[in-house]
Amino acid sequence: MKLLAIVGYSGSGKTTLIERLLPWLRARGLTVSVIKASHHDIDPDPPGKDSWRFRQAGAQEVMLATPRRWVLTHELCGAALPGPLQLAARLAACDLVLAEGFRTADCAKLEVWRSGLARPCLYPTDPRILAVASDVPLAGIRRYDVDDIEAIGEFVLEFVRHHA
Repeated sequence: MKLLAIVGYSGSGKTTLIERLLPWLRARGLTVSVIKASHHDIDPDPPGKDSWRFRQAGAQEVMLATPRRWVLTHELCGAALPGPLQLAARLAACDLVLAEGFRTADCAKLEVWRSGLARPCLYPTDPRILAVASDVPLAGIRRYDVDDIEAIGEFVLEFVRHHA
């Protein structure tokens, strides 16, 4: 399993890029999973439902299974959020894991950067960023137009085939 973090500031287009890449990669035979890092606390269980009640009663993990999907909820119980490599190890086998976010993680990254955000690029200070998808030319790094899904997809395929 290869892991590539898609990093950038909020509003840069990380989610949109992943959403557009997924069908392109699947059409080329890759199985792809996604890990989404969020700074917001979410609760996938509606309060009062059985799985919510099990968590409230102290279960570390609760799996909810339906005829269409299953969801595993794991309570951190005060522990730090694991990094993308540790989280990916919990996923079913696949060709590629795209991890949205995880800007500071120690893994290979593709940065998404837009000039209108008025935030600095991350790549000059992070050697783990292999390329940038942006809306303007950049110096000193492999760069793809943020809307060129074909070129970005080819970069990702190359990453899957050749990255250790």
